Amino acid sequence: MKKIFKKIGKYFKGVKKEVSRIRWTSGKELIKYSTATLSFMIFMGAYFYLIDLLIAALRSNI
Repeated sequence: MKKIFKKIGKYFKGVKKEVSRIRWTSGKELIKYSTATLSFMIFMGAYFYLIDLLIAALRSNI
């Protein structure tokens, strides 16, 4: 039974060690990446909306 608790303790020590190695993004980087993502999403949404309008216009004229 003690062996199990020892293994569990070892596991959580390893988890703590790995979490300390994580490189968290700074606030400035987070804003930069979020802005880029939102810009890309808006651009792609507009692009597919225009393609959809074009296809709908072509289909209605046929």
